Amino acid sequence: MNLPIPQGVSAQLVGSVLRVKGPKGEVSRDFSKVPLGISVSGREVVLEAFGSRRQDHAVLNTCKSHLDNMFVGVTKGFEYRLKVVYAHFPITVKIKGGEVHIENFYGERFPRIAKIVGLQTKVTVEGDDVVVTGPSIDEVSQTAANIESATKVKERDARVFLDGVYIYERKK
Repeated sequence: MNLPIPQGVSAQLVGSVLRVKGPKGEVSRDFSKVPLGISVSGREVVLEAFGSRRQDHAVLNTCKSHLDNMFVGVTKGFEYRLKVVYAHFPITVKIKGGEVHIENFYGERFPRIAKIVGLQTKVTVEGDDVVVTGPSIDEVSQTAANIESATKVKERDARVFLDGVYIYERKK
């Protein structure tokens, strides 16, 4: 299976690590644990299954999806939007270094902390929205999930206590 490399994007295979560079950044992925042949020839990435079973083709298509996400990430980027929701205590969200601090959650005195994954992942606060952007879908989605799970309500009825930070939109 041959995947063409988009214009303005370069791909380089070092060992089993594929590095893709584009206008929005650089993404790399290790394919050493995947049972298929991968190579870069000219302006396309060549994927080759070792067998002809259904499982081999499933692995091939999964890797194709990973490569498509890498190409989209370095050309358009990924964006996750989260909404800050509160009923009584106003929640404030601050970015400090590689962490997101969620303060005054249910009136708690200490902030809840979520880790920002990856060096190219950017988190900004726009009013009641938290915007997570970056070229790697894995890092952007994991950062958004970390922020959402930091405000998980424990030992209370989740139908009543609805405060938190929730993902409401994903963009390519």
